[in-house]
Amino acid sequence: MTEARDFIAFSPSAARNCQPILQQLAALLSGDESVLEIGSGNGQHAVYFTEQLTGLRWLPSEIAPQLPLLQTNLDVHGCANIDEPVVLDLRHQNWDNGLPEVDLIFSANTLHIISWTEVVSLFARAEAILKPAGRVILYGPFRYNNAFTCESNAEFDLWLKARNPDSGVRDFEQVNSLAHAANLTLECDIGMPANNQLLVWRRGG
Repeated sequence: MTEARDFIAFSPSAARNCQPILQQLAALLSGDESVLEIGSGNGQHAVYFTEQLTGLRWLPSEIAPQLPLLQTNLDVHGCANIDEPVVLDLRHQNWDNGLPEVDLIFSANTLHIISWTEVVSLFARAEAILKPAGRVILYGPFRYNNAFTCESNAEFDLWLKARNPDSGVRDFEQVNSLAHAANLTLECDIGMPANNQLLVWRRGG
């Protein structure tokens, strides 16, 4: 992984979870998929995954205020299989306008940051840009049966809500219901390090 000093706004958590996520992606994917990443942050995941899975075609995205940071890091660290990043704002009802069809929508550590309205928006338009049998893969903490999986996630949820009442660790059942309404069938729910999950849905299952 690129050293911390080489990335603007380096994320230690992204550096820690890159390898565990990559291990799962390598097992799930054929390796030649087109990928839309929602909420690419500073681009660490995009760079790491495309360096390791060189057949992927990766389209990073961010909201407009964050795009210059993402672009700057990709200008330095990006590779041929990373496309120019695009502005994507889930607060816009038709956020998929102008985007190509993709095999995979990927997002890491975003659902607990964005509002529930934006979570709904993500799933509402996902099918419109997913190819047949395309997937949605989300990484992060989730609650199950109205309960946190650990005390640290409960504390994290309180911290998130203190910063922004619209954020918070999401309930798996509610998220899965949105996926089901969007013609997405849960393929697997994989336990990950640091009390996170990797949720994988497939279109038209």
